[in-house]
Amino acid sequence: MRVKNGFEIWFTAVLAIAVWVGPVAAQDAASGPDHPNVVLVFMDNYGWGEPGVYGGGILRGAPSPRIDTLASEGMRLLNFNVEAQCTPSRAAILTGRYAIRTGNATIPIETPVYGLTQWEYTLAEMFSDVGYATGMFGKWHLGHTDGRYPTDQGFDEWYGIPNSSDESAWPDDSRYRPDSHPFAQPEYVMQALRGEEPEKLKVYDTEARLLIDAEITDRSIDFMQRKAAAESPFFLFIPYTQTHMPVVPHPDFKGTTGNGDFADVLAQIDTYVGRLLDEVDRLGIADNTIFIFTSDNGPDPTVPHQSFSGPWSGSYFTGREGSLRVPFIVRWPGKVPAGAVSNEIVHEMDLFPTLARAVGGRVPDDRVIDGVDQLDFFTGTQQASNREAVIVYVGSEIYGVKWRNYKMMSKEIDRAFADPTRTYGVPLLYDLHADPKEEHPLHSRWYYSGWVRWPAGHCIVDHAISLKKEPPIRPGTSDPFVPSKR
Repeated sequence: MRVKNGFEIWFTAVLAIAVWVGPVAAQDAASGPDHPNVVLVFMDNYGWGEPGVYGGGILRGAPSPRIDTLASEGMRLLNFNVEAQCTPSRAAILTGRYAIRTGNATIPIETPVYGLTQWEYTLAEMFSDVGYATGMFGKWHLGHTDGRYPTDQGFDEWYGIPNSSDESAWPDDSRYRPDSHPFAQPEYVMQALRGEEPEKLKVYDTEARLLIDAEITDRSIDFMQRKAAAESPFFLFIPYTQTHMPVVPHPDFKGTTGNGDFADVLAQIDTYVGRLLDEVDRLGIADNTIFIFTSDNGPDPTVPHQSFSGPWSGSYFTGREGSLRVPFIVRWPGKVPAGAVSNEIVHEMDLFPTLARAVGGRVPDDRVIDGVDQLDFFTGTQQASNREAVIVYVGSEIYGVKWRNYKMMSKEIDRAFADPTRTYGVPLLYDLHADPKEEHPLHSRWYYSGWVRWPAGHCIVDHAISLKKEPPIRPGTSDPFVPSKR
């Protein structure tokens, strides 16, 4: 692209269009003979620096021996990227698309109808279409109205909560007024089977909040037992509710570390992950199971519920590395090299085409898929990721772009809920190798590093073009949704 009126004018104009996309995923699905099971553990607001293998563990008051061992048995990514908020991250991982495309760029605030339209094609639907049993146990946060529950989006069964754990505090507050609005109702722990109306089991209050992750673990284990007995390949999605506020441990873990509630919850998480791994081993399916441990976004900054982002700065709801980078461990014995560690850029959207290829599933070709196939990278047949850039979204706004080890940011905020957003006429450049905490922008030395604006900026251009070709679904869009002709 030829720039006629200067980089700053061009960059600002592109941001006004507001969107980018990475390379389209490879479509050459290759089904292996073993149809591997997939267990995807998806934590909530769990920071990069929490597990011992990422620098946390005893530093955080709670060793994480099971998660650390899992990392030694598989690949650990240091540069696994997600979206900056709960709902966008869940939309992205399940569709392989930037959340802006699906109408889920922010957590729902003003619209009661939110989540994924029926037109979207989810990971669960992809697995189901190739004969897998699909189960989800945990937090959804992608819709709480008819047609928007997990069992409407490809899951055979679901147990969990439709929205977020902060709502568990409502029923216990004397100021709570459930009669004030139809959607100001208490949240419920729910269950559902595909084709049936979801059932409300109990109010999700403070007591239920203490117990739910144990229940999620028990039901996940039961699901694996049933599917292994039936010799059915399965996709098990486990979006735990911790470490989202309120971060309070199950009674069995209360006080066990002697280092406070947060450390007790970290010990609880490690134990529950260990229980899942033990069951995979006991069932004799470990060699044929892809086991993934990761998180939806970086830490909440709110005391005393703040998680730990390790060496990175920033909390969720920001475009900083502490928001975007989370732990990611994948184990697939005999396929993924044990003990592998990489700082190559990968995004959660990449799991869709990667897992589709691993199980012989379909990647849609009638829409933009932002994820790229990383199977060869994960299995060690190539050393480099197939991705070198990520667009940095905070809500529906582009804050910048991350390209290789550089970031080019036109907007910044250091901490959610506290700091004002700063907008720059000339974007700031950071070298994440030299400045991992994003404290020293290179703007004073543009004569050395200004060349970065060209490859990084071109990513923004490509994204803008893709969104003009395929306009994003508007937030609050009801079903049935039919995309306009492109």
